[in-house]
Amino acid sequence: MRNHLKYSFLAFFLLGCYATTDKTGREAALEDSLSYYPATPSKVSKAEYRRLYRSVANFYESGLGRYGFNGAFLVAKKGEIVYEKYNGNWNVRSGAKIDSLTSFHLASVSKTFTGMAVLKLWEEGKLGLNDEVSAHLAGFPFEGVTVKTLLDHRSGLPNYVYFMEQLGWDKKKNITNADVLQFMIDNKARLNVGRPDKHFTYCNTNYALLALIVEKVAGKPFPQFLQETFFSPLNMNHTFVFSMDKADEVLPSFNYRNQKEAFTFLDGVYGDKNVYSTVRDMLKWDQALTNGTLFKQTTLDSAYTGYSNEKPGIKNYGLGWRMYNYPNDKKIIYHNGWWHGNNTFFNRLIQDSATIIVLGNRFNKNIYQTKKLFPVFNTYEGHAEDDE
Repeated sequence: MRNHLKYSFLAFFLLGCYATTDKTGREAALEDSLSYYPATPSKVSKAEYRRLYRSVANFYESGLGRYGFNGAFLVAKKGEIVYEKYNGNWNVRSGAKIDSLTSFHLASVSKTFTGMAVLKLWEEGKLGLNDEVSAHLAGFPFEGVTVKTLLDHRSGLPNYVYFMEQLGWDKKKNITNADVLQFMIDNKARLNVGRPDKHFTYCNTNYALLALIVEKVAGKPFPQFLQETFFSPLNMNHTFVFSMDKADEVLPSFNYRNQKEAFTFLDGVYGDKNVYSTVRDMLKWDQALTNGTLFKQTTLDSAYTGYSNEKPGIKNYGLGWRMYNYPNDKKIIYHNGWWHGNNTFFNRLIQDSATIIVLGNRFNKNIYQTKKLFPVFNTYEGHAEDDE
């Protein structure tokens, strides 16, 4: 209980001391972050809380915490924090400490927001999942590619992360989402495109195009739509969509040798990546989805259904979500991410009401080994492979 008591004491100390002194903006925000969730869980029995805390703390201290982890780690049960840990600095070896207000690049975990943004418009009757992409994006040159095949990565499209450079894009010029679309239009004959809905191929192009569709249908910029639809209503106060004018303000990332990763011509595209958030804000996102705050259950059921069954195994992909479908009918809904030196892990054990979130800004594949925590909550039979 030592770490939990430390945070409880810190919250108490801040509340007491700052009641009679002026607080800086960051101090006030940190106080709010630390006090947002109750220090003593009310939905989890004390015995269960102690068991979970000991198991998770032992995992962290004997594993991830020993191997160069620079980031934020949070585990919750029924929406209440069981264990959290912040380790390292903004610049790995120096600078400000990472804390509950530190926003990390979510990498491909950003796709969960893009996917649900599309499903929000679908739920409101503003688009159809079987709509051809060309119905929303003028000039899109490939027939049979639908909104749904973008969502479930069955479009057959190639990955812009590779083809734009290979086909001659000037790397001195930052790419936008509109550039991705126009480049595909201009280079239709040169692109290797597969037959839509034939098989699953994970592809960032799908989600870059989905962000454009959201903008077209909603009539507003994608970052604004996410802010107004998800971030503000859920009080996700430290979550935002990155743009290149913020390059000097956001948390940098580093490779395993502690060398800073530079931004590249690919970093201006959003939808497939570029949401920044904190572990506590991501818990709010998880709980909003769990509690039915934002979506009908039928919409969530569609998002959490696997649509690629060509290969045997427990892994599948829904509409913006990866999943493990276990033989004992257990299901884990998740997404991982990896971009530059950022590794992210967002796993939701639906039936066990558990959430595991890890965000790091120093390349560390051990972050994905956090899946070894699954048996702490229940029996999960089958091999959970790494992604990203």
